[in-house]
Amino acid sequence: MEEFRRAILQPGPVETFALKTVQEFIKPQKQTKLVQDENQLLENMLRTLLQELVVFFCCTVGEEIMLSGKSIDDEENSQGQIPRLLDVVLYLCEREHIEGGMIFQLLEDLTEMSTMRNCKDVFGYIESKQDILGKQELFARGKLVMLRTCNQLLRRLSKANDVVFCGRILMFLAHFFPLSERSAVNIKGVFNTSNETKYEKEPPAAISLDFNFYKTLWSLQEYFCDPSLTLSPIKWQKFSSSLMVVLNTFEAQPLSEEEGDANNLEEEAAAFNIKYLTSSKLMGLELKDPSFRRHVLVQCLILFDYLKAPGKNDKDLTSESMKEEIRSREEHVKKLLEMTPPKGKDFLHMVEHILEREKNWLWWKRDGCPPFEKQPIENKTVQDGGKKRRPRWRLGNKELSQLWKWADQNPNALTDPQRVRTPAITDYWKPLAEDMDPSAGIDAEYHHKNNRVYCWKGLRFSARQDLDGFSRFTDHGIEGVVPLELLPPDVRSKYQAKPNDRSKRAKKDEPKGALHQVEDNQVSVFNISSLVPYGNVNL
Repeated sequence: MEEFRRAILQPGPVETFALKTVQEFIKPQKQTKLVQDENQLLENMLRTLLQELVVFFCCTVGEEIMLSGKSIDDEENSQGQIPRLLDVVLYLCEREHIEGGMIFQLLEDLTEMSTMRNCKDVFGYIESKQDILGKQELFARGKLVMLRTCNQLLRRLSKANDVVFCGRILMFLAHFFPLSERSAVNIKGVFNTSNETKYEKEPPAAISLDFNFYKTLWSLQEYFCDPSLTLSPIKWQKFSSSLMVVLNTFEAQPLSEEEGDANNLEEEAAAFNIKYLTSSKLMGLELKDPSFRRHVLVQCLILFDYLKAPGKNDKDLTSESMKEEIRSREEHVKKLLEMTPPKGKDFLHMVEHILEREKNWLWWKRDGCPPFEKQPIENKTVQDGGKKRRPRWRLGNKELSQLWKWADQNPNALTDPQRVRTPAITDYWKPLAEDMDPSAGIDAEYHHKNNRVYCWKGLRFSARQDLDGFSRFTDHGIEGVVPLELLPPDVRSKYQAKPNDRSKRAKKDEPKGALHQVEDNQVSVFNISSLVPYGNVNL
């Protein structure tokens, strides 16, 4: 172990000796890449070495982890032994000489063995290597280990005293993981009900303020912590009445511009705390604090925004009376924010902008968190170097132009005996005539007269080849169009016109003059031919 430790801590860039050192001590089957058993052996060796270094320098020597050990390079670039070890492993993982998740496992072990003071230095090293750790070949191997490491750090940190360090960890996770990572999204919309605000329930002795107002103000935090409580009509009425008491008190005690200017926002941001103190003795001072009022009013707007959002189920939707009451309370809150110095209108505009953008995240989560990344469109370069023009077709599209081209190349296509031709009227109506024969026993649902396309084509054929049969369509329907010679005698008599009817029809239709007869024939031919398409198009 000591020999391996001295070997990997050689002076100079890690590229010059990292792979060679592993090859000397592991003797891998492949020259530049370790197999599974060899990776496991190396990982056990490195984890043991890391543990010994931490125990020696922290418990024995008392030095900080990331600055422990003697200088390896020159005095200007002095580096501890543990960071040097991590650099060697990171280089090997990045070049895929060893398993990519090994560096994440060492970082997790290091944070578990370190105090919170040393964890800040370790996390500083992680932040400095964020670009390398975030590469796809390493990220896919160690993202779950890194997530577990950061969550363990957050559990160990104090929510009140280590706010900045917690923020660094959250910012790192936001940059390290993609925006569509489901582990960072509260899909179910669960509220952090463990964040309970404790305040005094009984009035202290010799108190000079209205203790009922104190309880009313801090009782609103119960609804801000879990906005789903306000969906109940009883809870909503209680919240609404308590909120009106607070809003009326804020309105009755407006803050002057001098009080707003006295509140230095820059100093407040430097000493910001995650929660306000709830002592009743501080109630008078907090009422004069513009920042305190803004926190309460902004919480109201966030709750109203949640109530106005469309619910997934009908039971989650608010009633019309409740919606009207929400709009009224919201306008009241916005009015108070404008009145709160300094720069009340600018502050309200900023909050409204943030809440409007928050709606986009709401719809994104309800759509199942689809990925934001889109594949880039490949630009196809034209070989000639010019812009590729859209092709122009002689007859409007490629198919018709090709058909026209085939006609020019093959002038005998129309006279070819194998060409598909319009069938004879008797051949076309033969299937329907067979269905009309009662002896055939064809069920009504399988009858050809129910086929709309078949009947429509038959009418077009009859209009061109059999005008007498086509004229029977008005009296007998589609079955009357069938040529009579195809029908059996008993069926034919049903569609055959009687002589008396023929004579009466002939006398009725007899023209008064030759001119009128010619005009009528032209009109009838025109009306019938309107059913026939232009040109000789086969069906």
